[in-house]
Parts: sequence; structure tokens; C-alpha cells
Amino acid sequence: MAKSNKEPGGNEGNTEAAPSLNFLQAIIEEDVKNKKFDGRVQTRFPPEPNGYLHIGHAKSICLNFGLAARYGGKCNLRFDDTNPTKEDVEYVDSIKEDVRWLGFDWEDRQFFASDYFEQLYEWAVKLIKAGKAYVCDLTADQIREYRGTLTAPGKDSPYRHRTSAENLDLFQRMRAGEFPDGSRTLRAKIDMASPNLNMRDPVMYRILHAEHHRTGNKWCVYATYDWAHGQSDSVEKITHSICTLEFENHRPLYDWYIEALGIYHPQQIEFARLNLTYTVLSKRRLIQLVTEGHVQGWSDPRMPTISGFRRRGYTPEAIRSFCERIGVSKFNGIIDMSWLEDSLREDLNKRAPRVLAVLRPVRVVLDNYPEGQTEELEAINNPEDPAAGSRKVPFSRELYIEQDDFREDPPKDFFRLAPGREVRLRWAYFIKCVSAVKDPMTGEVVEIHCTYDPATRGGNAPDGRKVKGTIHWVSAPQSVVAEVRLYDHLFTKPDPDDVPEGSDYRANLNPNSLTVLKSCRVEPSLGAAAPGSRYQFERQGYFCVDARDSKPQALVFNRTVSLRDTWAKIEKKKK
Repeated sequence: MAKSNKEPGGNEGNTEAAPSLNFLQAIIEEDVKNKKFDGRVQTRFPPEPNGYLHIGHAKSICLNFGLAARYGGKCNLRFDDTNPTKEDVEYVDSIKEDVRWLGFDWEDRQFFASDYFEQLYEWAVKLIKAGKAYVCDLTADQIREYRGTLTAPGKDSPYRHRTSAENLDLFQRMRAGEFPDGSRTLRAKIDMASPNLNMRDPVMYRILHAEHHRTGNKWCVYATYDWAHGQSDSVEKITHSICTLEFENHRPLYDWYIEALGIYHPQQIEFARLNLTYTVLSKRRLIQLVTEGHVQGWSDPRMPTISGFRRRGYTPEAIRSFCERIGVSKFNGIIDMSWLEDSLREDLNKRAPRVLAVLRPVRVVLDNYPEGQTEELEAINNPEDPAAGSRKVPFSRELYIEQDDFREDPPKDFFRLAPGREVRLRWAYFIKCVSAVKDPMTGEVVEIHCTYDPATRGGNAPDGRKVKGTIHWVSAPQSVVAEVRLYDHLFTKPDPDDVPEGSDYRANLNPNSLTVLKSCRVEPSLGAAAPGSRYQFERQGYFCVDARDSKPQALVFNRTVSLRDTWAKIEKKKK
């Protein structure tokens, strides 16, 4: 994505330089300038409906829809539904929801590879008649054996020299369902000695007696991705077919098919896919995490799926900003998860209302506060957004504070509540600790007795005295009980594949990736919080009302992301 560069120096009159172009933009701008494709720009996002989209797909979505918008073009949504055994309408619906949630609209341009099954079949017949495709009886294992290696050429299939008439008859009978699964394939006749293994007579069709989510049992031969992809692009008059880097070696095959057919020829261009630390983006692995029960479904907030990020409380703006920030490259690399989290913090800092919430509560009693009295104090909703205004929070004789905000024997650098020490309550008063009550069985502090200074309402002392610590709180009688789920990285190592020999990435699953706190207390304004609402719990981080499990009388919050300073302390503690 474009990045803004400013001219160096401080002379008056400096203007902002033209944004630099990434390599994809440079290619497209040159094509538009030279009237290639008549100056049109038509892209597509082509997901397989065999799983939920993840953050890597978000980069592709932003890229394809973004390039089309930048150059006044259009972007199609096309489902590559050529493998009926793994596809489901559930995945189609989830993909559409995710693309819309990210802020993009394909308008009336929703397509499926299955829309073109008849056309693809006719084009395959054309190649057979031209002597450029043949029916092969080798098994999948034999095809791999005959293909050769990177250093040794392949050898011809014994069925490579069948006549066009025989191949046409067999292919028609394949379609008619005469043969069992895996018994025959249709292969392109290219070059078994090619240095590119993808050009060594690739499979175009395989026999698969399976019901398709759109075409039912009409077909029992299904196209491979390489055969369906380029031709689908051609049908839709795509100009720039943007793929991830692993398809670079497939481009000669993409071009060969189109040129052999003599049809409209899009341009395939590759970019580096997104890789993130502390997670996996292989769809096979994500399916494994779901089916083996390591997570609670595709929308588990620990998953790197778009639905998981949405449920955790991420915003589409933050994800789009992240995709813009990391840019587009031709070289594979790994992006640190902190880049994504920083994009989220920047966005939520501007929009999330501040509220008071105590996650691990301990009771505080203000001995000199009038019993039965409740007052309302003014609290700012968001200091980054003056238009957000303020709210009233109740204050009473009994409060809850965080257990960690009190120490009987505090270390030197502890500036919160301790015996004889005074602290500020956020938006409220100065309080001073008098004594603590312990559980006789466990020795844990269960109640703290303090006094408050009524002259310090609002958190300031008229005599000018200062306190080093400010802590958050909620009024005990009016507080609302809530469940809070604290999420950490799904894996313990930045590279989940960093495992001993004989293990796999699952050995690095984080057993503490989810901590559930059942008896948290939040301010009463959150009692009616709508599912999906996002807040900053002061001093705690950003949280979201869980869209699936939260109910009006049983609130559930997910921690979206910690505050920067909190995360730094966590990392320091780990080290």
C-alpha cells in the first residue's frame, strides 16, 4: 500500500512528496498508462470455501479490493469450489460476512468456479481434440513417481500416446460416471522433461463421485485449481490476477493453458503472503486445531481467523490499517504480532469508551464514609475524544479494588495501597489504608479498611499534597458481576515450528492461552452493554462484550488487547 513521504528539511513551503508505489501499483499504473486491457483494472478475490478466512486472507482482500478502488476498477468475489468433499455452504456464508465486515463490497459480482464447469469441460475437450490433453490410468502415487524430481526428468505415462478419439471417448465416459474414483485422470500433454515440475503433464480433472454444494450430483469429474483458476479469470475478464508467492512456479502453466486455448489472457502477478509470529496460517493446521479441540471452533478469539478477531473485539479499521502498514513485498518474511496489536491499540484508543472494571476484586470499606450514602462522580468517557462526553459513576462506603493494588509489605517500587499509605481513586477521592482483615484459614486479605478525605473529591487535594499511586475501583453495591476471559498468544514461541525432532507445531500450544475470571466486577453502566461493544477497562486493557456467550444477566467480556505498558510488564516478568 502507498506510504506517505515528506520532504526533508524545515524550509517554509515544503510540500508532501507523492506517495511511493509498491511494485503492484507500479505495474498497474504502467498498464493503465499504456492502455493494456484498454486501461481497465479488474481484480478478484478467489477463496476456497473449505474453511474460514484468516488474517492472511484479510491482506489479500484489502489488496485486491483496494487496488480496484484506487484505479477506478472492480473486484469480483469468486469461490473456487472445485473440491466438493471439503466445501460447505457454511464456509461460503462466513467468507461473505468477513469480506463485508472488513468494509468491502463486490456488488453484483459474486461468482463460483462451478458457474463455469460446463465451459471448462468444453475447453478440456478442445485440448483433447488438439492433442494437448490425454486420459491417464496411472494412480496418484504412480503419477508422482513418473513425474521425476528437481534434478531428474520425468518419464512419459504409458497412456500418453492414446489417440484423440480414444481420449475423447474415455473423458466423456469419465463424466458419465462409468469409472470409480481415482481410476483415471485427464492430464495436459506438455513436457515431462521440463525443469518446472508443474509443467510435467499436470492433472486437469480427477474422478470424484461426491455431491457438490451447488451442482449436486451433476458432476463426477472435477477440475484442479490450476485448470480452473486461469480460465475462470479469463471468463471474468480479469486484468491482474494477484496471487501469493507460492503460485509463482505455477504461472507458466497458467499462461500455457490460456495460450493453448487461444482465449483472453489476464496477467498473473505474485506477492508474498502474510506470516505472523505466535500463530499458524495454514488452513490445514487451522482445521486441525478446530477438529482436535485445541480451540473452541473457528471463531475462538485465539484463532487468527477474521471471525475470531471480530469476536475478540478487533475492528475492521485496525486490520485494514495493519495491512496498509506492512505493505506489499515480493519476498517472504514474518511480521511480528505486535504490529497488528499496535494498529488495534491506535484505533481503539480513539474510539473505545473508558470504564471502571475490577478483575480480581478485594473489598474496601471506608470507615469514615456515611453508611447508606451513595454519590455520583463525574468520569470522562474518552480523553482522546472530547465529543464522547462524560458519565456518572456511583461511589459508596464499600468498594472493590484489584487484589494486586494492595500489599501488606510493599516492595520499594510499589506505589499503590499499603498500610499507612495514601492513594488516589480514579475520578474520586484520596484514601488511606488503616488495616486489613485476613481469612484465618488461608491468610489471604479479604477486606481492607481505609479512610477517605472528603476534601479531595475529583482526585485533587486542595492543600497541594501529592500521591504517587492512582488505582481504579467500583462501588460494591451497584457493581455488576461479569465473566472476563483473558487471552494470550495461542503458541508459546514466535515460530510454532521451532520444536524438537519428532514433534510438530502442536507441541508449542500455549496451555495458558485462555484464563477465565468468573467473579469480576464492572461499573453499572456496563449492565446493558450490547454484544460486540468495545471498551477500555482503565489500567487493564481493551475488552469486548462476547458476541456469542454474553447475556444481559450474565455478561462475558473478552480481552481484546492489553495496554502497551501492561504488556511490557508481562513480557518483563516472563523474562
